[in-house]
Amino acid sequence: MQTQTQAQSQSQGQQQAIMQQPPKVITTKDFLYLKDQLSWEILAMKKCRHFAQECTDPEISQAIDKAGRMHQRHYELLLKHLQINNASGMETVHSMQH
Repeated sequence: MQTQTQAQSQSQGQQQAIMQQPPKVITTKDFLYLKDQLSWEILAMKKCRHFAQECTDPEISQAIDKAGRMHQRHYELLLKHLQINNASGMETVHSMQH
């Protein structure tokens, strides 16, 4: 039977490293996930905008607006990562495999 420390060490070893740069090629699966994430970010941004306008407490309205701006930054960052030339990246990958 494993101890809790052994189980934690094993799970930490299985964690993936954080990517410092986005990949040069986006797979179909990655694209579909990013498309969903963009939809979630824009929905969160719109909801924050709506509720910030509906809120009568200025301090709470400002906090909600700040959250909406955060979602907008996330949306713009994801969009920036999608603006790569995926076709030329795939050609590079295929040429490296042959």
